[in-house]
Amino acid sequence: MKTIIKNVYAYLPDGTTPLTNILIDKDRIVGVGEIPEDFHAAKNIDGAEHFAIPGFINAHTHTSMTLLRSYRDDMALMDWLHSIWPIEDKMTPEDIYWGAMLAMAEMIRTGTTTFADMYGPYMERVAEATLDAGLRGVLCRGIIGVADGEKKLQSNVDLFKEFNGAGDGRIKVMFGPHAPYTCPPAFLEKVAKAAQELGAEIHIHMHETLDEINGSLKDYGERPFSWVEKTGLFDGKGTLAAHCVHVDDSDLAIIKKHHIRVAHNPTSNMKLASGVAPVPKMLQQGICVALGTDGTSSNNNLDMLEEVNLAAMLHKVNELDPLAIPADTALKMGTEYGAGAVGIEGIGKIEKGYKADITLFDMHGISWCPRHDLVSLLVYAASARDVDTVLVDGKVLLEKGEFKTLDVERIMFETQRCADRLTK
Repeated sequence: MKTIIKNVYAYLPDGTTPLTNILIDKDRIVGVGEIPEDFHAAKNIDGAEHFAIPGFINAHTHTSMTLLRSYRDDMALMDWLHSIWPIEDKMTPEDIYWGAMLAMAEMIRTGTTTFADMYGPYMERVAEATLDAGLRGVLCRGIIGVADGEKKLQSNVDLFKEFNGAGDGRIKVMFGPHAPYTCPPAFLEKVAKAAQELGAEIHIHMHETLDEINGSLKDYGERPFSWVEKTGLFDGKGTLAAHCVHVDDSDLAIIKKHHIRVAHNPTSNMKLASGVAPVPKMLQQGICVALGTDGTSSNNNLDMLEEVNLAAMLHKVNELDPLAIPADTALKMGTEYGAGAVGIEGIGKIEKGYKADITLFDMHGISWCPRHDLVSLLVYAASARDVDTVLVDGKVLLEKGEFKTLDVERIMFETQRCADRLTK
């Protein structure tokens, strides 16, 4: 089906925001500009007074953790983890599905079109939720290398074989060793071998807290990046490393050597008091740094525009430099750089040949006036409440704030029912 988004301001790869038209044929953008006389669209979207950007790409989250939003807050990372792990152990396939569906609704409503997810068992239900919602998902089974580690690894293998490439390519499956402090070296070697045999990439938490670094130095005499590198985990197709808060020059050298992509999670890192990742330094060294929300129990939302705003603001004050992360760079971290981080070509830009994954913001609101600079307005003044329309693969998932693929009332009812059973 052919679609035209008419008379819309569009954020283009060169940073400009012209008033233009976006032409879509099936799942692809086939033109940005004038409408050819022979281009007959079955659907016309009025883009007047709207700002089109590539859909946000959430490079690190835990979707079904929506079930635990507001359950445990204001705690250090390890204390928080040990308080939620017992609840997560009780989750059923139904819990995972409805928790994921609530996340799908929240992501669509806030303009996210692609997300990278790591969670526990029953990840096939997250895949089903992704397909039902119409989003693009990069999924992995979060594997803890103790207590049935082999079984968990096999479940990731099964997930890859069943769902990688599903939904006309909307599902991509990675391998998800949780973290160095939960996966000993011998187990990471097994994960590396299994992933490389299938040609799968890796998604792992790295260097999130100082306790993680100090624990590694005590147990292994090395920083995590150093000994994990020796397991061969970084030698495969690619690695997405979440957090990377406490990294020194030796860590950055390993990241650059293996072309490891970083998912920066400003809200979660602030809320858990984990620290501030040296993102400006990483970007200066040519490292791909994207943005993630982390899970809704440590954020507590899936609002990627908030992460874009915080990425710009946090590093300014941390570096005492108002130029540390400009608005345009922050927006690219949430879109174009996110595509690189999750390893998917052809998304993250509004450009001919790219996937029609597009988010439209309604600019009728007070915070969009006066209009000196649309990127500045989006990053520093706008709200995710301004998201009006969302397309993935050219299919409309949200139009004028109305969901087209989801029954949100049903989702909220089922999610509350599951959460109550788990926690009360």
